[in-house]
Amino acid sequence: MTWDGRTRNTMFRRLPVERATGRLYGGRHRLRVVYRTRDLIVLGLGVMVGSGIFKIAGEQAVHTAGPAVIISFLIAGGVCLLAALAYAELSSIVPVAGSAYSFSYVAFGEVWAWVVGWALVLELLLAASVVARAWSLYAAQALSDFGVPVPSGLAGVIGQERGFDVFALGILVLLVVLLAVGGRMSLRTLWFMVVAKLIVVALVVATGLKFFSPGNLTPFVPPPAEQPGGEARTVLDVLSGLAGGGAPHAFGVWGVFAAAPAIAFAYIGFDLIATASEETDDAPRKVPRGMLTSLVVAVVLYAAVAVAMVGMAGLDGLAGLGTDRPLLAAAFASAGAGAMGRVIDVGAVLALSTVILVVLISLTRVLFSMARDGLLPRPIAGMSRFRVPSRATLVAGGAAVLMSQVFDVLTLEQMVVIGTLFAFLFVSAAVPALRRGRPDLHRPFRVPAAPLTAALSILATGWMMLNLKVETWRNFALWMAAGVLLYLLYGRRKSQMRLLLDQPPPQHPAAAGRQPPPGAVPAQAPVPPPPARRLPPGVAPLDGPVPSGGPAPSGGPAPSGGPAASGGPAPDGAQPDPPRPGGGRHRR
Repeated sequence: MTWDGRTRNTMFRRLPVERATGRLYGGRHRLRVVYRTRDLIVLGLGVMVGSGIFKIAGEQAVHTAGPAVIISFLIAGGVCLLAALAYAELSSIVPVAGSAYSFSYVAFGEVWAWVVGWALVLELLLAASVVARAWSLYAAQALSDFGVPVPSGLAGVIGQERGFDVFALGILVLLVVLLAVGGRMSLRTLWFMVVAKLIVVALVVATGLKFFSPGNLTPFVPPPAEQPGGEARTVLDVLSGLAGGGAPHAFGVWGVFAAAPAIAFAYIGFDLIATASEETDDAPRKVPRGMLTSLVVAVVLYAAVAVAMVGMAGLDGLAGLGTDRPLLAAAFASAGAGAMGRVIDVGAVLALSTVILVVLISLTRVLFSMARDGLLPRPIAGMSRFRVPSRATLVAGGAAVLMSQVFDVLTLEQMVVIGTLFAFLFVSAAVPALRRGRPDLHRPFRVPAAPLTAALSILATGWMMLNLKVETWRNFALWMAAGVLLYLLYGRRKSQMRLLLDQPPPQHPAAAGRQPPPGAVPAQAPVPPPPARRLPPGVAPLDGPVPSGGPAPSGGPAPSGGPAASGGPAPDGAQPDPPRPGGGRHRR
């Protein structure tokens, strides 16, 4: 891409792929390589297999889809798989920590990258806060089921849906400290908890299938029924009402599709694997592999639990259960297997712990990337002696603690979904955009039938967003408006890309003894370049690589005998550095 004045002075300046994956940020910002393919699969399952696997099937069966909720799980999984293919290709091209934020920076430009990054911050910050509250509820339920007495002084500050909660505060602080002291310790902890919760899921499915009755699956698609109340109206309900569709309905074929957006909340997390790209060896190949494998495994697990739950209790049985304990535990109790309630308690606490852990990892990496690019204060991108972005970790953890204790976050769960789906739209559109704009890029993973797949992903994602509440759209619009204002006031002026692009082109004096080609006008004496703004430590100028001795002087001449510009010819007798597959930036 040609960097001219028109690009330099707009908010749509794009980050070159070579700069996104190369030496732009300097060695002090290199993240430690800790992940392998199996670690990425565990990372994905750690965030996708949460407490929702024990309740979401029953809730959507009772209120929206009936036994056909099993199909809703597959529909939601198919939509997420379309987006996962786009994430996989872009992760193989731009294997950096920013995920959808960095992809948008490369494909569409800075302002769009900020918008996507701001949506990711909303998604991950709210997810950590919501899940911490849910963790407190399940932990309090587990203490009650196991007969553990709770001191009277703590009874009013644990297991609370709003207000101060000791358990929600404690789990967030514990995991933030775990992340701040190094990646390997948190990875070992994640492995232990994911394996344990998968064992619990296997026990739940196996036990549920013992009570399975085919009659409980009929009618598989209940007849449509009017859904009472207008507070839960979705954008699609409003549009259908304007078109004469009347009040919103549940069940029927429409209910099967309407349950999919809520179920998509359970699958959110495969995209978070992309934020671990800078910490993965051979990321262009291993990240797509880990992402797709973990998503397929999660879809299978959720569908299996849905079959076991609905087949064990049936629609009428689930509807008649009380709401004083988790729906799956109540279903087992009604079937005569009440002891499974304690197993589910343990599984839910472990599952939610891994969700919080992975969400905090991803939130930290997104904040780290945005701060590294200057769109957020650069000190946030500082590295600790453990070679992890500890400052970003503390900022992310502090914000999550504050939000979980101050706001009624359990009512904002759909905000997590809309933030994720918004990022899906940009990632799906970035695949054909880069196919057209940069067909020369090496793509270790390629989306099959990319234009069609991207179009289907955009349509499916847009349809799922229309199934979210009107109130959710309103809150999302307010959040994004605040983000755009913050970018205009801070990010646009502090952007590292702007600093790079503002540097004058380097002056390259003619080599001694060389004659100009025939017909060329003799060169005039070089004019000294104007004073240039100093770049931050470790940031390379746009028009030249960083010499091995340190950063190149801002706007100064190239060293004698060196290449004339980035990508220029090598000195006589020297061989240029071979290109790295996929633009990876890791060095062992």
